[in-house]
Amino acid sequence: MAAHLGSFVAAWIALGLLCPLAVLLVKGSQSGYVRGHAVESLNFQITTLIAAFVSAVLVFIGIGILMLIAVGVLYVVLVILASVAASNGQSYRYPVNLRLVK
Repeated sequence: MAAHLGSFVAAWIALGLLCPLAVLLVKGSQSGYVRGHAVESLNFQITTLIAAFVSAVLVFIGIGILMLIAVGVLYVVLVILASVAASNGQSYRYPVNLRLVK
């Protein structure tokens, strides 16, 4: 749960990648469950960062503002769902996620 919620808090200061990465490095070797959530959260942070960057570039042609809003809303909803699943001891896979970190 810390990997998901920590990234949510850190995202407000553009450091959303650091919390799941820290959880992965510190606790990932001790628990497969924690590693799974940390990797999933880290991949989601990377995916969201890419989507936000593309949206920011598209602001100049007018569609970017709507995309930034959509990315932000989707981010909040999915992080909450992942955090609830983690706190209930369940696995969670983000529905829109580039699986770059294995």
